[in-house]
Amino acid sequence: MPTATSALEVVDGEVRELIRRRGLDPFSDPAPVRVLVRDVVADYSERSLTSALPPIGDAESVVRDVLDRVAGFGPLQRHLDAPEVEEIWVNEPGRVFVARRGRSELTTTILGAGELADLVERMLRSSGRRIDMSQPFVDAMLPDGSRLHVVIPDITRRHMAVNIRKFVLRAHGLDELVATGTLTPQAARFLEAAVAAGLNVLVSGGTQAGKTTLLNCLCSAIPARERVITCEEVFELRVPLPDVVAMQTRQPNLEGAGEIPLRRLVKEALRMRPSRIVVGEVRQEECLDLLIALNSGLPGMCTLHANSAREAVVKMCTLPLLAGDNIGHAFVVPTVAASVDLVVHVATEASGQRRVREVVAVPGRAEDGVIELADVFTTREGRLVRADGFPPHPERFAAAGFDLAALLGTSSWS
Repeated sequence: MPTATSALEVVDGEVRELIRRRGLDPFSDPAPVRVLVRDVVADYSERSLTSALPPIGDAESVVRDVLDRVAGFGPLQRHLDAPEVEEIWVNEPGRVFVARRGRSELTTTILGAGELADLVERMLRSSGRRIDMSQPFVDAMLPDGSRLHVVIPDITRRHMAVNIRKFVLRAHGLDELVATGTLTPQAARFLEAAVAAGLNVLVSGGTQAGKTTLLNCLCSAIPARERVITCEEVFELRVPLPDVVAMQTRQPNLEGAGEIPLRRLVKEALRMRPSRIVVGEVRQEECLDLLIALNSGLPGMCTLHANSAREAVVKMCTLPLLAGDNIGHAFVVPTVAASVDLVVHVATEASGQRRVREVVAVPGRAEDGVIELADVFTTREGRLVRADGFPPHPERFAAAGFDLAALLGTSSWS
């Protein structure tokens, strides 16, 4: 017996045929396709009244489903459209998960055989990146800014694993982080002054802790006169300044040539007359090039995966060692101590709330391979409060017109 599903299939087929005939591109110019789908559904509804065509129960539902199929990413599109969904991942066609407010849940979405591979191919089409047996991992960006990561068998056991991290930038400035409870007003004022004064800031935290959002908000405090160069694996940073150049990495081509790693971007950024450099995330030996840039007097910021601010500093001392055997702790440790000024650690609580847990200063001193740290803000009884530490370079705050003592609520500093 005819069903609503068969009606959907008929409409889908008619829409696809008209798209082909008219030479429309659903991704680059979706507006005419939306009009076309509504016209086809309306025409189909009229024809079904006087023919054997299966009727359409909910026209709007059919319009949405067809649009998801031809101009979106199929059954995953409704999760991409849902504002409360932060991340989507597929372990296998029948197991699609989403994260809402920091918590994961298994959805009722089930993909058909071969549908997942078709969706991944469609997602990669606009990025210019590829995935195959010689390149079984891919990191790309969807048209809406979401970040896509895919791994295929035989790296995975049976099915490709797909992660879509949506670009859910709910805050564009530090004041908005205060409103959401991520930061206290005093800490926000201090961090805003620290960025404006040109201190080097490292944002640390776990996966999905909100590091990129926090880094974006810190970038909003950069003085408008500065020229900023950003380096990322895929574009995620949004720097609201007039003089910005954004760069992302590139995969090798089919011949294995043409790869542009993050380390190359950091090196090239130094040749572009930057006033400040921002690196989306340091993971490997590019940490050395960033440290050299910061140590030369160029202000900068970046993010790093770590479980605490102190672990982030230790990791900054470890990653440069990946650059080669000629790089040792004797060089790296004092360089980190002299280059990093502040570490802001953000974490996700059990409730899903993202909060800045600590702001740690790096005074610039190291002894026996251990870098001295000072807590500027710390968490006590679940609240970020002023600690007894002070940031380095108080003269930079003064030169930028900030009263450091007033910002930190004290009459003097050491």
